[in-house]
Amino acid sequence: MNNPRVHLQTELGKIILELYHQQAPISVANFLRYIEEDRFIQACFYRVVRMDNQPGDEIKIEVIQGGLKDDDHPQSLSAIIHETTACTGILHKSGTISMARNEPGTASSEFFICIGDQPELDFGGKRNPDGQGFAAFGGVVEGMDVVRKIHNQPEVAQYLTPVIMIQEIKLV
Repeated sequence: MNNPRVHLQTELGKIILELYHQQAPISVANFLRYIEEDRFIQACFYRVVRMDNQPGDEIKIEVIQGGLKDDDHPQSLSAIIHETTACTGILHKSGTISMARNEPGTASSEFFICIGDQPELDFGGKRNPDGQGFAAFGGVVEGMDVVRKIHNQPEVAQYLTPVIMIQEIKLV
């Protein structure tokens, strides 16, 4: 069975994602449900983490974050089980898409894409103090230039000003 691909059209261009459903079935099913039920209407990229905008963080990363932007958004689904990289084998390499979360088991609608390899986001990494890492579930197969363009947009305290709207998100 082929991995599903998702076309994500932003104001700055197109990103094509491949989702690894066999390795990360829970995270992929969750992401696809948001797409199939049109829950990502009004979704956007709203946060960029760069080397120059995380002065208080000992462990630095580089990502763009998107989703519904509001934890209490009416389109949000219930949180999903945390699929660690130790379980899935999907590491946070450049272009990897992963679920954003607070505590393990709190991921829902928010996701991020890695710019460069980010091993501190894997299981055992030190970016999150609980050491559980984040749930990677796919990767960019086309459009890393768009990801980098988003990453370089103006921000204040890591929040894009203005946000970059996701105009369309669909299976291809």
